[in-house]
Amino acid sequence: MAGKLKVSRSRGALSGMLLVLLGIWGGLVPLVGPYVHYAYTPDHVWKITSGRLLLEILPAAGTLLGGLIVLMSKIRPMALLGGSLAAASGAWFAVGTALAPLWTNNLPAQGVPVGGHIARAMEQIGFFTGLGVVIVCFASVAIGRLSLVSVRDASAVDRRAAAAEVAPVTEPVARKWSFPSPPSLRKVASSSAESESEPVGSGTSRS
Repeated sequence: MAGKLKVSRSRGALSGMLLVLLGIWGGLVPLVGPYVHYAYTPDHVWKITSGRLLLEILPAAGTLLGGLIVLMSKIRPMALLGGSLAAASGAWFAVGTALAPLWTNNLPAQGVPVGGHIARAMEQIGFFTGLGVVIVCFASVAIGRLSLVSVRDASAVDRRAAAAEVAPVTEPVARKWSFPSPPSLRKVASSSAESESEPVGSGTSRS
């Protein structure tokens, strides 16, 4: 049973890599987006506000960390924890702006999107709701793949268990039926030489 807790890294490789890239996007776009006028106010590069910290940078860090865990971990519960962390961070991207009035009076906490109607819609999708939905989708795929024990994983565990059970049984059997090795030619030659060198006067003394 303990062997089935291990999982191949290839199982979450693609989802983990995509989650890492989405986490990098979510953390950098509010800081470098003003270079191309794709931003929320304040429209200044590398400007960190409380809204950006709580609604964008922290969930981006959670997504990045979760993606790295999914990508690198070979232990199934740890990889599932990474996927759950990424899913929670994506959900926070999507609904965090709606929950911001619970802790701040500076509304909107995330700022105001700049540009025209199309630009504002794209900023809303790329910064918050769309980004969060995509993160949750990939994290859910990773959780589904990691929670499934495939036939290959189960067969590998069964083979290791069978080998561990057979090994102590075959060793005594091999010892039981082992035959002594034949004497070497050197020992035979030495024994024959000793028999020839024995004195022959014992029989005549008796007569």
